[in-house]
Amino acid sequence: MRTRRTHLLLATTATAALTLAAVALPLLGGRAAATDRVVTVAAGQTLSQIALEEGLSVDALASMNGISDPNRIFIGQRLVIRSQPPAPSPAGQGTASHRVAAGETLSAIAVQYGTSVSAIAQANAIPNASYIRVGQVLTIPGATAPVSAPPATVTHRVAAGETLWGIAVLYRTSVESIARANGIADASYIRAGQVLTIPGGSDPADAPSGDAPAGRSMPAAMAGIVAQRADVARLIGAEAQRQGVPVAFALAVAWQESGWQPGVVSSAGAIGVMQLLPATGDWVATAMLGHGVNLWDPGSNVEAGVALLKHYLDRYGDRSLALAAYYQGQTAVDHHGIYAVTRPYVASILELERIFAG
Repeated sequence: MRTRRTHLLLATTATAALTLAAVALPLLGGRAAATDRVVTVAAGQTLSQIALEEGLSVDALASMNGISDPNRIFIGQRLVIRSQPPAPSPAGQGTASHRVAAGETLSAIAVQYGTSVSAIAQANAIPNASYIRVGQVLTIPGATAPVSAPPATVTHRVAAGETLWGIAVLYRTSVESIARANGIADASYIRAGQVLTIPGGSDPADAPSGDAPAGRSMPAAMAGIVAQRADVARLIGAEAQRQGVPVAFALAVAWQESGWQPGVVSSAGAIGVMQLLPATGDWVATAMLGHGVNLWDPGSNVEAGVALLKHYLDRYGDRSLALAAYYQGQTAVDHHGIYAVTRPYVASILELERIFAG
């Protein structure tokens, strides 16, 4: 949980950001050339997040800026993004650039340019093909001209608890397209039973009929990493079964948060597989588990994270609200609902859940 509030209300994210900003120096890791760009680290950002947004690997970005510890970057730090030579394209085909729009997926972009998900993921050093960010600029190797003919229009009846973000992900289209086609002024407000026109969306034959998500195929690049971390996956799965949390849901949250890596520490101080803040771990230990939590121990970390997920699922009875509480805090969800900044996080995990369910 990188930027969420603590549940004990010991400090707000904004307060923590101001405190960090007061001591952080605007460092520049390397000298920028005329063709390079410079980005400034914002509160809560990690090097891996910035690398994804810029289409780089963490190692490449760290090397560009002389960063020895990728887990230690600072608010206000200036990072050089060096211009990269274009990735080689197959003979007779070109390379294009594509800026990711809200609601787009890598699979939809691949279809649009007549290439493959794995080719785009490899060209942009994307380890998790289900996780791309709005505004991210992708190199598209082997691209043909984008398909201009609009796909057939389908309709969708809104079920209780669904969001426009989740529906856009399900049909592999964008929130803006659905909102425009249905005259929706506020994309955060749709009603159960409402029938939506989905422009540019394919009818999802694998759409879930109830709460359980249907499976999707896992990209080959992601499958390789998943296989390497199978021990952590088994730990998460066993704990989820023990506590009655859907296994694919727990796996998806842990993958989004840490990539199933026990040693990861975010710039906000969240620790381990489930990325829990120390204060959150204390709250879970006292209010839910009745015994101590050691966030540095993978088993204890996973137990606490799954217990927190179970608490939110029981409290809200809705996956999207449970994920929002995990990210932005229970109090914030109770008082304000799902923040706009939280919606891409929720949509990404729901898509990951479909992949792990397969």
